[in-house]
Amino acid sequence: MAKKLFPLISIIMIAAFALAACAKTPTGPMTITLWTKEGEADGGLQYVQALADAYTAEHPNITFEVVNKDVETLREDFQTASLAGAAPDLLWTVSDHLGPFTSAGLIQPVDKLVNLDKYVASATAAVQSPDGQTWGIPISNGNHLMFIYNKSLIDAVPANTDEMIAQGKEFKAANPDKEYLVYNQTEAFWFVPWLGGFDGKVFDADGVTPTLDTEAMVNTFQFLHDIKYTDGIIPAEADYDTSDSLFKEGNAAIIMNGDWSLGGYKEALGDNLGVAPIPMVSATGTYPAPYTSGVFFMIPVDLDKDTLAVVVDFAEFATNKANQLDMVTKLTRLPALSEALSDELITSDPILSGSAAQMSYGTPMPTVTEMRCVWDAIKPELIAVYGDTEDATTAAANAQAAAVTCIAGLE
Repeated sequence: MAKKLFPLISIIMIAAFALAACAKTPTGPMTITLWTKEGEADGGLQYVQALADAYTAEHPNITFEVVNKDVETLREDFQTASLAGAAPDLLWTVSDHLGPFTSAGLIQPVDKLVNLDKYVASATAAVQSPDGQTWGIPISNGNHLMFIYNKSLIDAVPANTDEMIAQGKEFKAANPDKEYLVYNQTEAFWFVPWLGGFDGKVFDADGVTPTLDTEAMVNTFQFLHDIKYTDGIIPAEADYDTSDSLFKEGNAAIIMNGDWSLGGYKEALGDNLGVAPIPMVSATGTYPAPYTSGVFFMIPVDLDKDTLAVVVDFAEFATNKANQLDMVTKLTRLPALSEALSDELITSDPILSGSAAQMSYGTPMPTVTEMRCVWDAIKPELIAVYGDTEDATTAAANAQAAAVTCIAGLE
């Protein structure tokens, strides 16, 4: 009798799994609002929209409203919208939003929603809290700054900062109408790699106590001041868009920018595009350490059952091997799916291998809420140093004081 029951039980189980699969997403019409930090300049927004359209092609009852917001605006608007009960259904964003979003209880853990074992461990680790919960589904791995250069203007990136300064002076003398090195001088994210190169960190060993009034901070501020005013190898002013345009138009030899920009630069420069690690700091013998993380899907709390089913299914669709390799092709980013990362498409590509080399010197970006205070503390001092209105020692002391005051207000 028992033997006769086994086939019947198997049939019932198969049928149950089939029904569960069919019920995974709703059949009625639904519009998913997706906020993304991807913009048009790097082709990211177009890529996200194409993914959404491809999903709709397979699920005609599901449509997407894809909304681009820059990183800081997305953070602020999501917090405001969540408090007003008008949050989007899904976020495509960066790991440093983890701290503010989890402390406010605005997103939910994803450990029980997807199989995280299929993703690169370093990617999932970037969005894990101290209690071991994971708060994002990885899309890309890295999100790190590097030196990206135009081979038609320079042969190669120098090995260290002494050589970089020498090359920069020579380049400017020969090309007074062009820039040697450009990058965003208005945000602290572009400051952090150099701080690492001067053997500094923004937090003490406990991961939350700021360490901004240090010799490493002073030396970093002084170095950045000097390459502008003493060496003259960076422009008088440069924000993100200005730097991006100068490089794409062939008016800058090197840009320090992130892996998210590689797709647009590859399209603009073609075979003239080169990628290399940021030069070692000659004074310390240490390579600059950009923050590494990636891009992630984050899921708001309190989604209804049907909406949750759709956003999870879309996230898995967007990160399957075919779409991860498509992202590599279109955006030149390192994938977060382990199976895709080991594909020959990546291992044989000099741009991607250069990006991976830089990532090896990187350091995981802190996801604690206190990091927001650090960003806000460094930024005005950095602008003052670049503006030649404040000396390096004062800037470091002011940054520390501001961070301490801000963190005290979080408690």
